[in-house]
Amino acid sequence: MTAFLVRRLLSTIPVLFGVLLLVFSMLHLVPGDPVKMMLGEFQTSPEQIAKLQSQLHLDEPLPQQFGRYVWNALHGDLGTSIRSNKPVTEEIMDNLPATLQLALAGLLIAGVLGISLGVLAAIKQYSWVDAGSMLVALIGVSMPSFWLGLLFIFALSLKVHLFPATGGGDLKHLVLPAVTLGLGASAIIARLTRSSMLEVMRHEYVTTARAKGIRESRVIIRHALKNALIPVVTIFGLQFGQLLAGTVVIETVFGRPGIGRLIVDAILNKDFPLVQGIVLVVAISYVVVNLIVDLLYAFLDPRIRYD
Repeated sequence: MTAFLVRRLLSTIPVLFGVLLLVFSMLHLVPGDPVKMMLGEFQTSPEQIAKLQSQLHLDEPLPQQFGRYVWNALHGDLGTSIRSNKPVTEEIMDNLPATLQLALAGLLIAGVLGISLGVLAAIKQYSWVDAGSMLVALIGVSMPSFWLGLLFIFALSLKVHLFPATGGGDLKHLVLPAVTLGLGASAIIARLTRSSMLEVMRHEYVTTARAKGIRESRVIIRHALKNALIPVVTIFGLQFGQLLAGTVVIETVFGRPGIGRLIVDAILNKDFPLVQGIVLVVAISYVVVNLIVDLLYAFLDPRIRYD
């Protein structure tokens, strides 16, 4: 297990280096002069342009710029926001907890709902439960999240007054955004869980467990579900990345604070250092979550540890 863990940790190093290189390249792949774009709506002089170029170290050779960027990033320095003149790290840390709260709540809803629907559909194959579960999954994966969010606001906030429509505060403000975010992911998890459960339940060890007289519920949960979750766990890492991306839309629709709205505002304001910092933090979060998923995958399937 230790060797597997070391291999997985070492494999993340080139990935993180590639992420740093791509994020650094964002500023230089933009057509035109990024400094003039950032100052485009202001009356600027050549001295002001030169000052901002010096502040962003754009007057240095590219290798030196990249080396400085990597060194500063390793020390938690992602630059300074052009608009607010605050450190980018501070801006992100002020907004990241709300986004992580939303993404994790959405992932929890997606996992509970998706696995439950998938298991029910598998053990009641070809019944109305199976058809109904897959219909819910189809609706969840087909309906755009912004439209679903607007429907929830109209039905459960404006008509019934069960939950607040916008803002971020207590748990009541989290319910509608989290459900909206999690429904799409739950559909994918439900379909994969169903197919995985159907495959596992045909195996001989499940038949043997039933022949021993073990209760059906224990056979399903302890023998079938644990093995069926092995491919499902892999999807959780991918879905977490999708949920982080989805927070951009959800935070805008529900008027919640978070890095989703922050990056939209940064793009509109052409605040490139802030955009770079947010993209880097999200990418690193995605890599870390996938590393955790790989380790969990090895825990569920011991064969992976010795591969």
